[in-house]
Amino acid sequence: MEGVVDAIMRDMLTQIGGYDRCVTEFVRVSQTVLPKRVFFRLWPELLTDGCTPAGTPVYVQLLGSDPALMARNAQVAEALGAPGIDINFGCPAKTVNKSEGGAALLRTPERIRTVCAAVRDAVSPSIPVTAKIRLGFDSDEHFEAIVDAATSTGITELIVHARTRQQGYRPPAYWPRLAAARQRSPVPVIANGELWSVSDIEQCHRDSGCTDFMLARGALCRPDLAQAIRAHSAQKPFDPMGWQRVQPLLLEFMHRNAERYEPKYAVNPLKQWLVYLQHYFPQAGALFAQVKRIKEFDDMERALLGRPPRLDEAA
Repeated sequence: MEGVVDAIMRDMLTQIGGYDRCVTEFVRVSQTVLPKRVFFRLWPELLTDGCTPAGTPVYVQLLGSDPALMARNAQVAEALGAPGIDINFGCPAKTVNKSEGGAALLRTPERIRTVCAAVRDAVSPSIPVTAKIRLGFDSDEHFEAIVDAATSTGITELIVHARTRQQGYRPPAYWPRLAAARQRSPVPVIANGELWSVSDIEQCHRDSGCTDFMLARGALCRPDLAQAIRAHSAQKPFDPMGWQRVQPLLLEFMHRNAERYEPKYAVNPLKQWLVYLQHYFPQAGALFAQVKRIKEFDDMERALLGRPPRLDEAA
């Protein structure tokens, strides 16, 4: 979720509610111990005790393959006040995998073991260390070995995206495979992948036995999804968020991005979010078609407010 689920989005989603914790965009660990400014840039919640303004803890996510460097960067994160540390073995991006990061390590479970063990041993036992994996790289043939490698190190939880790296994000997700992970894992297993609705959560639970879930794209498509899941679980009435409640969030998201970065950098994240929202809200698809060629902040603001375009733009 790099580039969309930043601190601003984490704040907005946790204000809506339903989340136990968040995870940062990945912090790339490749050749050095990163300076503190890198952590603060990707993880500004450090200034508020590692939590969003709503009080939701935010774990830092480290991505790398060098056990010693991962351990040393984990120590930096702990010193800065990390509520927890997550290790990314799931990113399928080719550029990341070519440099032996993310899902590339799924090909060699022993490397997952050494990275997890190094990070776990480097920080205080009181700091949760979690790891996110996939079913495998090209296939799920070695899935059980990957699970064993990660969970034999003392990590706190294992998050499993129920697809291989080769399958990417193409449906379906293979939730029944998570049942095997649960049976052999000494730590809780959290399900991830293709969770778009309350009914998806129910089916994933039936297939996998998992009782905890990580929401990713589904949360961007439907900002109140976590709330809806909790209400359904508690058998409480729930008023779904309609488009009229989402529209003001678009303007807020863009304005806050403009304040944090620069106005010229606020337009593209807004478009990215609209691409996700259109899966649940048809109005978002219509709006995206209207604004997809807009490049200027002021023009996008006018479109979001429903105002006519400037004369030079109309011409």
